[in-house]
Amino acid sequence: MEDIRYEFKGGHWRLSAGKAVYWEEERALIVADLHVGKAAHFRKAGIGVPANIVQEDLFRLQQLITKYNPERLIVVGDMFHSSANNEVQYFRIWRNQFPHIRFELVTGNHDIMDPGVYASLGIDLMESLRVDGIYFVHDPKDRLPDNGETYAVSGHIHPGVWMVGYGKQRLRLPCFYFGPEGAILPAFSVFTGLYSLEPAADASVFVIGGNGIFKV
Repeated sequence: MEDIRYEFKGGHWRLSAGKAVYWEEERALIVADLHVGKAAHFRKAGIGVPANIVQEDLFRLQQLITKYNPERLIVVGDMFHSSANNEVQYFRIWRNQFPHIRFELVTGNHDIMDPGVYASLGIDLMESLRVDGIYFVHDPKDRLPDNGETYAVSGHIHPGVWMVGYGKQRLRLPCFYFGPEGAILPAFSVFTGLYSLEPAADASVFVIGGNGIFKV
């Protein structure tokens, strides 16, 4: 998976085609919207969804952890999708590979399990997180009114942009969005939709296409 080194707010971030950010100075891998348990939740409701989605997502996350060797994993909301199910138990086994990594979850609207479950999974819960002038929150609307002293990094809306090619070809792809007031990360899970953004004129947008990433 390719990445792009992006100098951002005095730090160095690597934006990966694996739908994650690695913040070099903080040794932090940052993702949003894993939605572990979503596929099982749909299957329980009788909707035919492939059974290996969570395995594929967590394998990709494992590859990113191996590549960047972070000290902490920051999840910007919706790490899980609903109540505990068999995918959560699969995550428990997967998590045991990384006892040396601190898992920090900024809770999202789908993170509704009992706090004791998160504790048993080795996950620290918080409503928001500030790290060196960066403010992590799940929903872009929830940033604090702080007179611009911090920059918000969020998830929640699963950002995407339309790419237009020859012959009126159009394709919507996930992206990283860095606007004047905040950044929005792509949804990590493959089992999510996309919300089409209209980028601000001074925004930086990095589009993910397969294993590649490029700035538009």
